Amino acid sequence: MASAERTVADVTEEAMAEEALMKWGDLLGRPLPQPDTTVATGPGATDIIDLWLPAGEGPFPTVLMIHGGCWQKEIADRTLMNYAANALRDEGMAVWNIEYRGVDEDGGGYPGTFLDVVRAVDALAEQGPALGLDTSNVVATGHSAGGHLALWAAARPNIPERSPLYTNEPFLPKAVMNIGGLADLETSAPVTEAGCLADIMDLLTGASSDARADVFSDTSPATLLPLGTRQIIVNSARDPIAPPQLGQDYAAKATAAGDDAEYIEVPGGHVELVAPGTPAFDRQMQILKGLLGLDTGSAE
Repeated sequence: MASAERTVADVTEEAMAEEALMKWGDLLGRPLPQPDTTVATGPGATDIIDLWLPAGEGPFPTVLMIHGGCWQKEIADRTLMNYAANALRDEGMAVWNIEYRGVDEDGGGYPGTFLDVVRAVDALAEQGPALGLDTSNVVATGHSAGGHLALWAAARPNIPERSPLYTNEPFLPKAVMNIGGLADLETSAPVTEAGCLADIMDLLTGASSDARADVFSDTSPATLLPLGTRQIIVNSARDPIAPPQLGQDYAAKATAAGDDAEYIEVPGGHVELVAPGTPAFDRQMQILKGLLGLDTGSAE
């Protein structure tokens, strides 16, 4: 009987834990912090970056931040990351929070979405020093679709020269922290929600052709390995969008290819990853500070 009672208690506890996962309204219902300034990188409505500057004098260690939203603007834009950017600013990090066209916008998808990321990342190297940013000390981070794009930005040296996404001498971060990201497009499609990837895959990767038979050859970080950049892969234990297995598998592929890649699992779900005050976010803060050479406040 005691055993049965424990079983019922365990089931009840598990159900309560499932209910405790954050929903987007739990984050978006908070007051929205605002950046210090917005930087234009071109004439388009999405050619903009929000700059968050900590107190004091620069140059500041910088986080290159890329939002998620399943590559679709109707789901999210860069302001989703305002909460995270504000928290990093409070801890002494500048944040370069970029925008890009979603696959559901004119000119978005392949190659437009990727070219927007190229322009925003390279603008950090061009404009950052005059704005007080230490462009020798930059770590990229992205959430969900943004995790894919952050790793992709670091993979640009491996893009074939024939690709429209090829860039000569791209600006590269010294490390990437992929949080709940879909770094391997091909293996992520059947695992994540269909509306988040499978249903828009053709828009994101473009169509195959005789010159480009493999659509992942210039769009998927997993296909572009090794990156030659340190990679921290963070997944939440109960994330339905990016289950832990995706992060584990990508980290294993990167390591097997010779990269310095580490998988870290944190509690919670997809929202907790970008919600300041959660254990998942606190762990990321510690990781970023360590990567940028800031005092983490504890021994790793």
